[in-house]
Amino acid sequence: MSTTQTQSTGIGTNDATSTASAASVEQSVQDNDYTLSRVPANAKQPFWKILVIRIGSICCVSQLVLGASLGYGMSFWGAFWATMLGSVLLQVISWALGTAAAREGLSTSLLSRWTGFGKMGSAIFGGVMAISMVGWFGVQNSVFGEGMANILSFTDFLGKLETPVWSIITGIAITVLVVFGVKAIANFATVFVPLFILVVLYASFVMFQSNPLSSLFNTPAPGPAMSLGAATTMVAGGFIAGAICTPDYGRFLRNGTEVFWMTLIGTFVGELGMNLLAVLLAHATGTNNVVDMMMATSGVIGVLIVVASTVKLNDINLYSSSLGLSTMVNALFNRKLNRNALVWGLGIVGTFLSVIGIINYFTGFLTLLGVAIPPVAGVMVIDYYILRRSRKDLEATRDAGTLPESVEKWNPVALIVWVIGFAVGEVTSIYSIGIPGLNSLIIAGLLYWAIMVAYAKAKGVETVEFARTEQVL
Repeated sequence: MSTTQTQSTGIGTNDATSTASAASVEQSVQDNDYTLSRVPANAKQPFWKILVIRIGSICCVSQLVLGASLGYGMSFWGAFWATMLGSVLLQVISWALGTAAAREGLSTSLLSRWTGFGKMGSAIFGGVMAISMVGWFGVQNSVFGEGMANILSFTDFLGKLETPVWSIITGIAITVLVVFGVKAIANFATVFVPLFILVVLYASFVMFQSNPLSSLFNTPAPGPAMSLGAATTMVAGGFIAGAICTPDYGRFLRNGTEVFWMTLIGTFVGELGMNLLAVLLAHATGTNNVVDMMMATSGVIGVLIVVASTVKLNDINLYSSSLGLSTMVNALFNRKLNRNALVWGLGIVGTFLSVIGIINYFTGFLTLLGVAIPPVAGVMVIDYYILRRSRKDLEATRDAGTLPESVEKWNPVALIVWVIGFAVGEVTSIYSIGIPGLNSLIIAGLLYWAIMVAYAKAKGVETVEFARTEQVL
């Protein structure tokens, strides 16, 4: 472990002949999704395309499942406050990380190399995100496969295909879509996001015809009671991994203003809109089964569209997982693997998880994510916006579209704080103290800031830096 005084000129320069710059340019040419490089200005996408991806990643079956779970165990107003608290947390995290990504043009896992975790720390983070997002892929694909099996059970041929077979078919189909990259994901979302919203609105209209809103607002929960802390953690945990992965597609936006509106609109339409409609549907139908709920209100066509909308979130899960794994492999072995090969490998793994029934662990998975992932965001936000340890390096190479010439190998403080934040979240979850996800995020961020500042003062330096390497990629 070593410390150095931050130099006014930074470590990175505009030397386009450096190894890191050459590697970055080469990567940009070979990979049109910029897996291990900055997204150049000419590759930025129109705001509405990225907004549709964002809305599509929230407006999906899992959001209805979450809202229905809240409605089954809480009153409408209890579910409203749980959704509000969880959504505010997601909005702040998404905006902060997404803005950093828009400025720097880097994915979440690659950005973490210069926001606290260093090269090897980013390998651990990339691996965790890859595993987490593949898990989400398995969960969503299970919903997709089960939905298709139930909906088409009345047909002669397709009705003979059981859930595991459908899970294999749908898993492969989504994998093929992701192979074509973020533009294909945006094009698919452009079609299915409006259809999904229309179906949910129609189902709500049908429900309101026979169930006055005044009665639904005040009816007790039809199922076992759920606490506000547990519900808020489910809301935050349900999309916390997605919020931290905002840079994976937010890097294609031009500035922080676009990121702000993307996250704000996505949160209101997806979190508040879909969650609260699902709460009312659960109260009206007395069930938390989404397929039964939609069948009761919008029929087979509606269910088909709602279930098919799972693809909009699952393609992002697989996309982010491939970026995380690519970062991990590059950090550990200094190799740049073909992204398409990674997508296929992860798609097969995720499909296998859905076939063996990972959906049965859905609630536990959400709760775990609610406390395990937020500490990482706390460290990244503090490092980038407050400590600003690598900002000069990033700014010096931003206009050239290259990466800084060096990066920290390890930041042990960030890794220790991550573990402590997770432990605090788990303990507060067990004893129902506050909101575990928020607890872990705040504790990790504050603790990281306090330790880094105290360590810098003890060593008599302006900014703490650990051993660096010039082998950026």
